[in-house]
Amino acid sequence: MSVALDPEIRPIDHIVEYGELHAPALILRDRTLTYQDLRQRIGALAAWLQAKVPVKGARVASWAAKGELTCLLPLAAARAGLVHVPINPLLKHMQVSYILDDCEAALLLGNAGRLSSLGPEDISEGCELVDEVELWVGVGAMASELPLSDADPEALAALLYTSGSTGRPKGVMLSHANLWLGAVSVAHYLGMENDDVVLAVLPLSFDYGQNQLFNAWRAGASVVPLDYLTPRDVIKACARHQITTIAAVPPLWVQLIEQDWPNEATMSIRRLTNSGGALTTDLIGGLRRIFPQARLFPMYGLTEAFRSTYLDPSLVDSHPTSMGRAIPFAEILVIQEDGMETLPNEEGELVHCGPLVAQGYWHDAVRTAERFRPAPDVSAYGGTAVWSGDRVRRDENGLLYFVGRRDAMIKSAGNRISPQEVEDAARDTGLVSEAIAIGVPDVRLGQAVHLVVRGATGTDDTQQDELAAILARELPNFMRPHKIHWRDTMPLNPNGKIDRVALAEELGA
Repeated sequence: MSVALDPEIRPIDHIVEYGELHAPALILRDRTLTYQDLRQRIGALAAWLQAKVPVKGARVASWAAKGELTCLLPLAAARAGLVHVPINPLLKHMQVSYILDDCEAALLLGNAGRLSSLGPEDISEGCELVDEVELWVGVGAMASELPLSDADPEALAALLYTSGSTGRPKGVMLSHANLWLGAVSVAHYLGMENDDVVLAVLPLSFDYGQNQLFNAWRAGASVVPLDYLTPRDVIKACARHQITTIAAVPPLWVQLIEQDWPNEATMSIRRLTNSGGALTTDLIGGLRRIFPQARLFPMYGLTEAFRSTYLDPSLVDSHPTSMGRAIPFAEILVIQEDGMETLPNEEGELVHCGPLVAQGYWHDAVRTAERFRPAPDVSAYGGTAVWSGDRVRRDENGLLYFVGRRDAMIKSAGNRISPQEVEDAARDTGLVSEAIAIGVPDVRLGQAVHLVVRGATGTDDTQQDELAAILARELPNFMRPHKIHWRDTMPLNPNGKIDRVALAEELGA
């Protein structure tokens, strides 16, 4: 039986209470944790955290590969009254240092290799680093476990850092209620069952990736976390564990449909979910060919409100370019410039209302006020809404269609990339005086990062190679420029500013 759409909200650490005691909950490389094991380990980890960081509401960050620590920590930290800050393991020391300082982390947990890459200048005052091997030794020595928490559903449970079109990453504040209702909603509309096996290939630092865990455990299902190196790793895992559910982003789907899939890797697949970019008709055709029995769920979301829409699988072939309709617990409005709702097929801004809306950006009142504003008068929920900046239209049947983005965000391989962050990194090298980052359409990545620069003192091959080398060292892989274009002069708009539009047109963006 699939998950009932129950609006009752509980603290997020209660999400593991639905599985049968001896049923598999978390399938790791070397062992499987049953639901009984999972509950005990979360309780013990929570007790260790509480002893280590006794201040309620303190931030505990993690920077590690997928495994027991990163899967259990979101729930253990919540049980201990702490706020979890998952850091994408692909980030480099520069971005990690910024996040630790911004959230004023009391603790950073990770593997020894990553932690050793941080120098004293990267660690904010009062932040202790603990290697995960040392952590589990400490957890094993705990004589007690913390019981289920009784946290206020509106209490802060997590900070998920996401890039904006300008400036540094922003910490989106998510409550227990945000996380709980997101898990219930997704588990319900996906029709998750207790015999499902979810392959968790997405980073757990993303809301989409983290929800893989929560919606599966709400259904009493099991999760197989996987950090893959090649598409073949995904195929092997599907065959080995008889995976029923895969969640991915378009660039990964592109790689996967190019592979030869043996029957033993596809026969158990029940559903495929996509977000982080739209599926093309070619991708849909490829997925249909390999997984003819699977239900395909295209979805649209934004970290500030978790998930907004999904397209019912029965409509994918007839309406392949649609974003679908609002997910349970979400109200999606299409609003004109005057604040009124649009008529069918009129373009407007997507505004997300309801209990999935996050609490704003951590310590950033200015940017919070820009994106989190009072809901339109026509909203049934009222309160605060997320004004997405995305342009959409709704047809006569209530189906939504994406039109375009208002900002200059780059979406590459499912990652949201701030152009300014790439530009700042380039200027910080001292090799260039001007830099503009632009997302250029790319079959595999969705958008590839192209960087247009003007040299500080003229250019030569040595400087060009040096800039590429520094950016490769300082930026995470997904943020590195796919190509760097050197210019003697930059085009200017009538206001004397660098003309991004002209550069984008020149590059075919």
